[in-house]
Amino acid sequence: MDDFKLKNGSGRLCCGGCGRQNNKLNTYDWLADIPGNAEEQDMVEVQFKNTRKGYYKNSNGLHLVKGDIVAVEASPGHDIGTVTLTGRLVPLQMRKANLKPDAEIRRIYRKAKPVDLEKYDEAKSREHDTMIRSRKIAESLGLQMKIGDVEYQGDGNKAIFYYIADERVDFRQLIKVLAETFRVRIEMKQIGARQEAGRIGGIGPCGRELCCATWMTNFVSVSTSAARFQDISLNPQKLAGQCAKLKCCLNYEVDAYVECQKRLPSKEITLETLDNVYYYFKADILKGTITYSTDKSFLANEVTISARRAFEVLNMNKRGEKPEKLDEETSPHDSQRSKDLLEQESLTRFDKAKAARNRKKKSKAAPQPGNQPAASAEVRGNGTAPEGGKERENRGPQARNNRPPRSKVNNQAPQAAPGNTPQGEANANQEPRPSRNGRRNFRRNNNNEGNKRPERNSNSDVQA
Repeated sequence: MDDFKLKNGSGRLCCGGCGRQNNKLNTYDWLADIPGNAEEQDMVEVQFKNTRKGYYKNSNGLHLVKGDIVAVEASPGHDIGTVTLTGRLVPLQMRKANLKPDAEIRRIYRKAKPVDLEKYDEAKSREHDTMIRSRKIAESLGLQMKIGDVEYQGDGNKAIFYYIADERVDFRQLIKVLAETFRVRIEMKQIGARQEAGRIGGIGPCGRELCCATWMTNFVSVSTSAARFQDISLNPQKLAGQCAKLKCCLNYEVDAYVECQKRLPSKEITLETLDNVYYYFKADILKGTITYSTDKSFLANEVTISARRAFEVLNMNKRGEKPEKLDEETSPHDSQRSKDLLEQESLTRFDKAKAARNRKKKSKAAPQPGNQPAASAEVRGNGTAPEGGKERENRGPQARNNRPPRSKVNNQAPQAAPGNTPQGEANANQEPRPSRNGRRNFRRNNNNEGNKRPERNSNSDVQA
């Protein structure tokens, strides 16, 4: 039992709510973790080989979960399948499958026993040889058909032959020969080229597994108009897939292109300027830009403008006006918008921004030529500035000494020592109070020069 589950992919480890998304026919069970969902076991979805599944009634009240292998009713005999959905979602899927209310619903017999699994494995081992022999028989009968796959029923009493044919085929004689050769009941089912490609599988030009082999169950017709709307070259070798039909992915984005194309002017409209007449050449539909040329047949004097600018020139032409130039100056916003998107994923994009910030800081720190301070190499001894420079006050000690200091007691200038008397007395109420450094320097100079005490003579002291 466990070996069979691993071979068929039904024994994969997964959580209860993931829905076992290992096949395109599986339905995501978003009610798996809700209590009471597993109690409703009236209808069960069972999946068989390839793209075949059915809905069966659990008349015996078996406790079934996803991944269980069951034996179900078939005509004739029984078939072996895997339970893929239970609970409340099964009636919704039956309604989606458009099953008629009066349709006959078969029942589930039992969970598969080891004997049932042995018969099923034996029947599956004969499928490949049966397909090869049936192809040779159809070729010998001269039938224009290709048998793509063979599926045996679980008990080995019935075989389903899937074939591909471009025209109607009368295979009544083929059924008789196949029934006599393989001693089983024969059923023929016609499939299309897309279904065959989905059964075989493969890798598409996008580098991923084919959509028809992974998730697509319904195939919509694809026309060449989808390629025209997207401005794709009508090259059959590039537009065709592995099924030799147009690729299904052409329909994925065609609605977005049709919507964006409504915002562009018509291809037949020409734009006139004072110098030339411009014709439509090509357009980037998603970006909203149009390229015009001065010649209809080839690209000459190309000009790429936005759709807004094209409508502006068109309205000017309707009023009888003609602009000087067709293009307009691009704004910084437009230049940033047209930047390559892959540049945002560059590994050095942060280094570029950091270097730009560093350059900006250095430019701010460097002194500007017009804002440099005037060179002042004044002499500290005399407080004078060089030629051409502005004289600055209180730079030297002599300049500071020339200012009369104030008295701390009565705000009056003290008497100067003999020899250092200023030329005029300063009014204490009119002149500002000198700074602390000025007062300190004044006292120091007076003590050193004018107020030096005479040397004491011992003889004079004695005489006094």
